[in-house]
Amino acid sequence: MTKTPEQKEIGTTGHSWDGIEELNNPLPRWWVWILYATIVWGIGYTIAYPAWPMISGATPGLLGYSTRANVAADIAAVEAANAELMDQLATVDLASLPENESLHSFAINGGAAVFRANCSQCHGSGAAGVQASGYPSLLDDDWLWGGTIDEIAYTVTNGIRNEQSPDARWTQMPAFGEMLSGEEIGQLVAHVQAISGQDHDATLAAAGAPLFLDNCSACHGEAGEGNRDMGAPRLTDAIWLYGGDADTLTETITNARFGVMPAWSEEWRSAGGLSAAEVNAVAAYVHQLGGGE
Repeated sequence: MTKTPEQKEIGTTGHSWDGIEELNNPLPRWWVWILYATIVWGIGYTIAYPAWPMISGATPGLLGYSTRANVAADIAAVEAANAELMDQLATVDLASLPENESLHSFAINGGAAVFRANCSQCHGSGAAGVQASGYPSLLDDDWLWGGTIDEIAYTVTNGIRNEQSPDARWTQMPAFGEMLSGEEIGQLVAHVQAISGQDHDATLAAAGAPLFLDNCSACHGEAGEGNRDMGAPRLTDAIWLYGGDADTLTETITNARFGVMPAWSEEWRSAGGLSAAEVNAVAAYVHQLGGGE
């Protein structure tokens, strides 16, 4: 293949495909200078700003710039702006909180953030609970230990059956498998199904009624209406912590349940605890979800 004068003047890269050679055209000078400028800028950036990873962190840079410090400053600014409202919220009479519209709105919005960060893992993002795991719904009026805003705040502060707070809510259901035969437990299951409006064996349910009075009524009441002050759930509706089918009821009666909720007050937690204002905020949020009384 005969080279043109242009090819002879420019030269080639030495690459040839099927007789076609690649010309060694020089890059445009403006493009080359931009490339050099970006290299210089990149070197300057790594000197001025955090860039190179080290064993325990990155090089800090001559300017000392830190996104973490910026975020911390922004958080501090917000906290300073809300300090007065937080002080009010920490000491407010919760029962009268709805009367202060601005503080109530602040509490609900702040409580929603507290709930999502600390409570949603168990109660769900919508607070509907997880029945199979024993995490109660916070959207209905079936409360253990009460659903007023003050009672909710107390439960959040001290928790349930934990070893952190000496004021934790505390009751314990016996494991009746150690006291009753399998036949008697089956009769109790049938009785509970009967009083909760489920399909049941009438003969077994009738035999289970006196067993219920002797063993269960002290906490759950003679009619199974429950006792909030003791944390004993109502057995006459369709709301169950662990499930109301025959197998689950048998498991519950045989081995009992022992759900635990941590105490969230910073008084009882070495790390990650909630301030009094945060406790009151999340109590206000939960209370207004629809199940608060």
